[in-house]
Amino acid sequence: MRIDTPAGSILTDPWVNPAYFASWFPFPDNSELDWETLGKVDYLYVSHLHRDHFDHEHLKRFVDKKATVLLPAFPTSEMEDELREVGFTKFIKTVSNEVVELDGGLKIMIQALTSPTDGPIGDSSLWVEYDGIRLLNQNDARPADLSEFAKLGHVHAHMLQFSGAIWYPMVYELPEAAKTAFGKQKRERQFDRTWRYIDDLKASWVFPIAGPPCFLDDELWQFNDIFGDEGNIFPDQSVFLREYRALGRNNAVVLLPGSVATLTADDCTVTHPVPDLEEFFANKEQYLREYQARKRTIIDAAKASWSHPEIDVLAELKRRVEPLLEESIYLAKGVGGPVRLDLLADDNQTVTQSILIDFPAKQVRPAADEKVRYRFRTRQSLVENLLASGEVDWVNSLFLSCRFSAARIGQYNEYIYSFFKCLSEERLQYAEGWYDEHEKAVENESITLRDRTTGIDWEVQRRCPHLKADLSRFGIADDGTLTCQLHGWRFDLATGRCLTSVGRTLRARRADEPVADTASTSA
Repeated sequence: MRIDTPAGSILTDPWVNPAYFASWFPFPDNSELDWETLGKVDYLYVSHLHRDHFDHEHLKRFVDKKATVLLPAFPTSEMEDELREVGFTKFIKTVSNEVVELDGGLKIMIQALTSPTDGPIGDSSLWVEYDGIRLLNQNDARPADLSEFAKLGHVHAHMLQFSGAIWYPMVYELPEAAKTAFGKQKRERQFDRTWRYIDDLKASWVFPIAGPPCFLDDELWQFNDIFGDEGNIFPDQSVFLREYRALGRNNAVVLLPGSVATLTADDCTVTHPVPDLEEFFANKEQYLREYQARKRTIIDAAKASWSHPEIDVLAELKRRVEPLLEESIYLAKGVGGPVRLDLLADDNQTVTQSILIDFPAKQVRPAADEKVRYRFRTRQSLVENLLASGEVDWVNSLFLSCRFSAARIGQYNEYIYSFFKCLSEERLQYAEGWYDEHEKAVENESITLRDRTTGIDWEVQRRCPHLKADLSRFGIADDGTLTCQLHGWRFDLATGRCLTSVGRTLRARRADEPVADTASTSA
């Protein structure tokens, strides 16, 4: 998104080149825009380090290095370090939720989210105001609420994610019927979360952005939402419009690469590079096939670069991972057992070796016949590439590529993915410190939620045990289960047990039950 005002221009999250081992491509294709002109801006804002937002090659080649970077207040220096490496030298280091007045009456505010599960150690949203017109580019970020932005006045344009940006449930080794059911549930939760954010902010105009990607490699083609699959988690902008209009809403604005929206206090006018939006989306499959043909050489070149046979995978994993296991307390405890990594030949069929990352024993070793709760299976060449490049974030590379399969016994375990995005001492120490503070925090404030099925009132802690979302806004009680709509986590109200992952408990009790007298009980 490029934001132009009389006081200056801001380029946000310019992503053009494929991400995650050439798996994700921007949809629609934006590579043929006039980036020489679009890159001449006053300010650059990158919301976070995910490679479908931080396009190193494109930033280096096309964005004017005289631009001033609007830097979110992230807990590590990685984003600034990477931008300096690209060639940027001018930075405004913002403070989360504090307004910055730039030249000419242009104001900005960046809200930084800093949980280890927010992007790769951080995600953010950008608020912009000029001459009383306000815009919020929420992008991928999932703040607990939008009140900090609403305090600054009515927002005229709200840009936010609506489509999937994850590998679940497609990569799991499940029956197709189960994948469809889980995918449908995920898709519905995505839209529910989007509606909640829209209702919270009440902006004049809503722009569905930040998704979906498209998949042009034949190996991943089935992930495109072109097969009428109700379990596909990557609905496009036309699906958003259909679902949104079904709610009786008519203030959505869809943009394609090259579209221009002109925003005033009272109106939003749009010009598009195509004559008919509906026809464009109706011909999506043909469009993707033509797009695929244009990018095939890029995909082939990427695949040819993955293999590094000089890497001894087991030895290099031991060297890199065992010191981190030794330092890990909360993440190792949260994983709670060994994780098996099966490496495949490039035919994706033959297992070349199986490696066990044993979190309790703090070891990396060859796998035998041990039973494990968590297993990943991927090409050996991809892991060789990760090790050869020194990649510290396997989530922001291997997992988001969807070029793997996974199996687990029991619940989702967020600690596994937190660990695999923290394969450096700096990241690991930050994550350990965050979990330490998080685990020690006492949640005293309570709210009451009525079960929509049973009519029972439940007194529960106000903040979700997962990432502190306000359950008075995002919590839904239904048939004895509480669901936090921000991330879809579920809890059994009778026991407080988390039904989504391990390591989280909800404080909950029936509101009509007397509170135990702890003094009398102890006496």
